[in-house]
Amino acid sequence: MLQGSNILGHERPLVIRVSFATCVLGTVCLPLLGLITCVFISSVFHFEDATGTHCQVPNYLPSISASISLSPECHIWRFCIGLHSAPRILVAFTYFKFYKTRFASKSPERPLSYLNLAFSISENLGLLLLTYVSSTETYFVHKEGFVLFIISSIIYMLITCRLWKSIKKYSLSPEDAKSHHWKVRFLLMNVCFCAFAGFFYWKHNMYCESGSYTLFALFEYLVVFSNMAFHLTAVWDFKSREVMVVSSTEDKDF
Repeated sequence: MLQGSNILGHERPLVIRVSFATCVLGTVCLPLLGLITCVFISSVFHFEDATGTHCQVPNYLPSISASISLSPECHIWRFCIGLHSAPRILVAFTYFKFYKTRFASKSPERPLSYLNLAFSISENLGLLLLTYVSSTETYFVHKEGFVLFIISSIIYMLITCRLWKSIKKYSLSPEDAKSHHWKVRFLLMNVCFCAFAGFFYWKHNMYCESGSYTLFALFEYLVVFSNMAFHLTAVWDFKSREVMVVSSTEDKDF
């Protein structure tokens, strides 16, 4: 929604209002569409390069790292994550302000809200690191970025579920109960998918079995999708909120 007018020769500031739900949806859809596009292009146009393994066993799905390392896939992915990172930080601080108000004098919820913010930012930084340093450029840095992303995201989701357990306990809103319910479900899915992905990655590296890397790639996709689904629950948490951008018309000396 846009607002702005001219009254008695004085321009009123331009106000842009966007529902928080729309902001969250756009933030989650950027990496989702970027990933689907990269995997599709890699599978159709760069299948041999994207599915090749160090021990030359058959593989039928490109891993995420392979998909976002090729061109033009890497540029598409970096563009989507670059646009997604700023609103992601906005959402993190919105949650922090919400928790700080809700748990003003409660322990351990208040210190947990600070940890929640720290791991949310850490998760975003890990995603940026693995995005802008591809596995074909500096594998060690890319790998550490991926590890930082996974560990931070799991801890962030654990803390979030703990905080929403307290919120649900004292809230009469069905939206809060539904949000907590699905947050727990997506957390459990994410942990299970991470365990399966790690198992098949280890199995591939140890025994070079045909199909192990394909299953690793499949569960890697599911790890990312369940993570995105967890973040999408913010639509319920801030359903009535709006993001407002105001342009100032005043001349200021700095």
